[in-house]
Amino acid sequence: MKIRNLFFFIIITAVLLNTACKTISKSKTSEKSNSERLFIDGIFIDANKEKLLGNYQNALDLFTAVLNKDPENSASFYEIARIYQVQKKNNEALEYAKKAVGIEGDNIWYQLLLADLYNNNQQYKEATEVWATIVRKNPDKIDSYYDWANAYIFEKKYEEAIKVYNLIEKKIGITEDVSLQKQKLYLSANKFDKAVEEIEKLSAQSPNDTRFYAMLAELHNSKKLYDKALVYYNKILEKDPNDKFIHISLASYYREIGQKEKSYQELKTGIGNPNLDIDTKIQILLSYYTVTEIYSELKPQAFELSEILVKTHPKDPKAYSIYADFLYRDKKYTEARDAFRQVIIIDSSRYAVWETLLIVESELNDTTALMNESARAIELFPEQPLLYLFSGISNFQANKTEAAIKALKTGVGLVVDNDKLSIQFYTYLGDIYYKSKEYAKAFEAFNKILSIDEANIYVLNNYAYYLSLQNEDLDKAEQMGRKLNDLAPNNSSYQDTYAWVFYKLGKYEEAKKWILKALENGGSKNDIILEHHGDILFKLGDKENAYQSWLKAISIGSGSEFLQKKIADKKLYE
Repeated sequence: MKIRNLFFFIIITAVLLNTACKTISKSKTSEKSNSERLFIDGIFIDANKEKLLGNYQNALDLFTAVLNKDPENSASFYEIARIYQVQKKNNEALEYAKKAVGIEGDNIWYQLLLADLYNNNQQYKEATEVWATIVRKNPDKIDSYYDWANAYIFEKKYEEAIKVYNLIEKKIGITEDVSLQKQKLYLSANKFDKAVEEIEKLSAQSPNDTRFYAMLAELHNSKKLYDKALVYYNKILEKDPNDKFIHISLASYYREIGQKEKSYQELKTGIGNPNLDIDTKIQILLSYYTVTEIYSELKPQAFELSEILVKTHPKDPKAYSIYADFLYRDKKYTEARDAFRQVIIIDSSRYAVWETLLIVESELNDTTALMNESARAIELFPEQPLLYLFSGISNFQANKTEAAIKALKTGVGLVVDNDKLSIQFYTYLGDIYYKSKEYAKAFEAFNKILSIDEANIYVLNNYAYYLSLQNEDLDKAEQMGRKLNDLAPNNSSYQDTYAWVFYKLGKYEEAKKWILKALENGGSKNDIILEHHGDILFKLGDKENAYQSWLKAISIGSGSEFLQKKIADKKLYE
């Protein structure tokens, strides 16, 4: 172990000595004795070691100790500046970097640090001066020219930046990155012709590269110089008729000059071009999706373009997916289902597609498809609760009560921080349990809903009515009926529920009061409400009017299982 530690110390010492040699200063250490110089160098090495280990405060103390012994030790000023830079103390770093450069102005490492710190402090004028010095002393260091130009750009001195880029071109010739940067600067300086010249230089250098013709076309388009723009678009077609972007660009061009039919024809050609990537086409169709929300007359175009996309990319699920979205939005559910099914045939891993497909199946009331496809989706995404809701609903509709309850109980256990979804699960569970005559479980489900949302009108109504039918906890039913009608007044169904609770409580006058309200608010067209009205009147001794109300009920519906017998015998049956 001691040998390994010694070896490690030797390695670290070598690294530190190498670092020290890179930044060693022209200081007065040369005038000191060998023992003094070795002592100062030792402190400097220890300081660098602490810096490498991340012990910045110890390093600062040691570099400061070096400066106390040797006030013109530029390397220590430099290293302190670097530590402050790491610590985001730019002002302190800048002061120490300036001192390092002041002592040893020819050291490029010191100058690079100083320029960088001026940039960080947004002192761009000072930065450009330092970069100018660096370039002058190191004329073949091309990277420094770019930094120099950037400093001018930050200072918004675009002409000066262009001059620097011209120096780069003299060194390395015309390059795309420099010309494009100059073009941007000329545009910023409102020198359009100069900007065009830069792209023309690139085009002349690479005459078969149609990208530059496209840039020139777009430049002229931006200035509404449409005739010149068209010249360049035609050059692209001449050089490369299969260019993947040309027809999309021409579609934009013709739309800009008001030739809508030509624009659309070019767009169709572009969407049908197999060389153009599908993601670009999807973006175009997404813009149609937004626009057609306002301009419905463009919907036929959107559908045609979507169909072209599917034909051009028959194996890409994205093509069918956006086509399906258009169909679904337009309520063309049968066609949308076919498109969504095609997506999952190609790629079954898209959960969002499965979810929308199940919604479409529910819109089509296709119980069998909803049951089968929700089962398959659950196999693929067993942690998604909504799938179990669809499964529960479809199984219940198919009279598979046990399977429905199992799906709903599993799904509700997967719901996290989504009260609305939990309520949907418990609502269906409550209704299914009640229809299965498992009343205690039904009421337990309704209680869970009310613990989440005490003002849930649907549950307040059904729960109160179900309790009244079972002659169970009628006081609670009365409280829910009152709350229900406070929350949603003038609703005939809710008023009928409240009336029926009073009926079951034997409070027939209150029951009559509320059933009359129900009749006034549209209940006179509901067979159940009319039958309830007759039952209440019968209990109050008004048998003739009770009989008349039962007759009205049977004339518009079937009523309860006892209605015909009530009419036949002119007697109340419950």
